[in-house]
Amino acid sequence: MPIKIQSDLPVKEILEKENIFVMDENRALHQDIRPIQILILNLMPLKEETELQLLRSLSNTPLQVDVTFMTVESHESKNTSMSHLNKFYQTFSELKHQKFDGMIITGAPVEQMEFEEVDYWKELVEIMDWTDSHVTSTIYLCWAAQAGLYHHYGLQKKPLDSKMFGLFWHKVLNRKIPLVRGFDDMFLAPHSRHTEVPIADIHACKELTVLAESEEAGLFLAMADDGRKIFVMGHPEYDRITLDGEYKRDMSKGLPIDIPENYYKDNDPENKPLLMWRAHANNLYTNWLNYYVYQATPYDMIGTPDFANI
Repeated sequence: MPIKIQSDLPVKEILEKENIFVMDENRALHQDIRPIQILILNLMPLKEETELQLLRSLSNTPLQVDVTFMTVESHESKNTSMSHLNKFYQTFSELKHQKFDGMIITGAPVEQMEFEEVDYWKELVEIMDWTDSHVTSTIYLCWAAQAGLYHHYGLQKKPLDSKMFGLFWHKVLNRKIPLVRGFDDMFLAPHSRHTEVPIADIHACKELTVLAESEEAGLFLAMADDGRKIFVMGHPEYDRITLDGEYKRDMSKGLPIDIPENYYKDNDPENKPLLMWRAHANNLYTNWLNYYVYQATPYDMIGTPDFANI
């Protein structure tokens, strides 16, 4: 799938070296199709790393995807330069009058705070409410999934006794729903979090349909409003070394951290991490783009999404 991004975005060179087709503005203008407009609200501190991970994940269908990056105005980033943000990111104030086919809201390292204590919480609530009328389908990742479940359905997160960290086995439920088409009965996916929304509370919420869960890690995937809201509690976008970097970072700081589950060969951190979740991660994003964005969005993005034929 061609992804259209700004021609001087730093991750463009990396994507091209990985043989991922990246389209610049000039070529996109000569494509006689209506591209899919995807908005990414990037709340992660290392924004360029997250950009690369998500663009990889969106690169596996024939659809042309135009990606716009958004940052919050009510928080000052300490890990990404202002020059990068000013050049490649827009704010909600600049974008709120537009409509988008799909949106991804990333996680953020604020899960141990109460939602209302997060300095950009009010802005995020406004954005989440705005998606109901301006976005066909929205994916909420990790902490954003907890935030979305709390805001939309009043489900509370709870602290874990120890960090949920590593690769965990999940089983697929409701297999006939298109979002999990092509999934194996059991699959691995990364988790990295200190809190959870109890799976029993999610099952008890009549608005939510659970599509994949783990006996150890709880929820992985759920949806609501016929796919207009999708909640992913793990990190399918993570690359091979993300958990390795988190583990070594916490070790160097003397923080309590266990070796990530099912991640290193022979459970030895000196060995190269095993990449065992990429296929299902790609399948998830491909199904989302095809069935819940491309198939459902109005051609001119004016009107009501159509999920009737999915």
